[in-house]
Amino acid sequence: MPRKLDLRSGTPVWSAYRSPLVPVERLTRDVKADVLIVGMGISGAMMAEALTRDGHTIVCIDRRGPLKGSTAATTALVQFEIDQPLTKLSRIIGGDAARQAWRRSRLALFNLRGRIDELGIKCRMTSVPSLYLAGTTLDPAALRKEAGARREAGIASSFLSRGMLQSEFGIDRAAAILSHDNLALDPRKLTSGLLNAALKRKARFYAPVEATKVEDNRQGVTVATGNGPTIMAKRLVLATGYELLGVIPAVSHRIISTWAIATRPQPGKIWSRAAMVWEASDPYLYMRATSDGRVICGGEDEDFTDEQLRDALTAKKTRRLEEKLKRIFPQLDTTAYFAWSGSFGATGTGLPIIGSVPGHPRVHAVMGYGGNGITFSQIASEIVSAAIAGAQDADAALFDFKA
Repeated sequence: MPRKLDLRSGTPVWSAYRSPLVPVERLTRDVKADVLIVGMGISGAMMAEALTRDGHTIVCIDRRGPLKGSTAATTALVQFEIDQPLTKLSRIIGGDAARQAWRRSRLALFNLRGRIDELGIKCRMTSVPSLYLAGTTLDPAALRKEAGARREAGIASSFLSRGMLQSEFGIDRAAAILSHDNLALDPRKLTSGLLNAALKRKARFYAPVEATKVEDNRQGVTVATGNGPTIMAKRLVLATGYELLGVIPAVSHRIISTWAIATRPQPGKIWSRAAMVWEASDPYLYMRATSDGRVICGGEDEDFTDEQLRDALTAKKTRRLEEKLKRIFPQLDTTAYFAWSGSFGATGTGLPIIGSVPGHPRVHAVMGYGGNGITFSQIASEIVSAAIAGAQDADAALFDFKA
């Protein structure tokens, strides 16, 4: 049985924008497919699109329905910059592996942009720079070392002094790293676009359907559902976010509560180049602009999973985010027109867990933990689709289940 979580509450800003409908069917009889995907959020959508592109027959199920889990709560800062700074990640997993993880994250962003363009998905995608501000976890000297480490890895980065940051972006902080070619987009429009692309290739979507039991052997996988019928497939992909099915072993991660707000549209007050801004601080703080000039600000993370406690703190966290946003951008009206909370997972490395479940070679898990969920979902779609095709992704070992 999966562990159930109330993944979000409040009203995410994406409710202000209409997304294309994703039609689903009722599951009334046993079905078969090459691959069963459990989860119809961004990770499941990327997997469905990639696998149908490869010619596999696909069934997707979700216990809520398309786009109704944590995907709607994301603030969609689609960055290649991993939560764990390169200098710190190098100390954890070694320099070569850390540099390759960062390079793969950057490649995934280029691949995602290409996929969106090729499919013609209208998700308000724009290419934007990002600013990583000095904070409580990386001071200006540490930030300068981080910029140097990125350049050595072949990732263009510029160190900005206080004067340069103030002159170019109007932000009064001690220092920052400037990076380029990240993506801002609407995650619900992207997810529905990917799912509908898979649907055109004859994927079958059933919801609400809950996977209750997984049995696998050398021939394939059988999944029992709460609806009664069973689903048989050659392979199973678990894209269930932080609601883990029992087949997945205990992994070193924690579930974190987070909060976000969005302002009214105010395009005339948006800072230079609408750069994504995030702080090297604990608690985490980040902000971005939408295509119509709203400002999304999030963070204030807490290490707990109690949904009632999380939701009870929303008013307090909203005020704090409004205040922090005002300190960085005093020209803005920081009043929260939308406020919401959610839960997400984090690993010690900041990297996702992607790959075959130990002892279950036909079961693949996509656990895109951390603040780079959409980027990690793209990496997962590449690694898992290669494995199902009988190939080996060169970077698979970076993200697989560790002993």
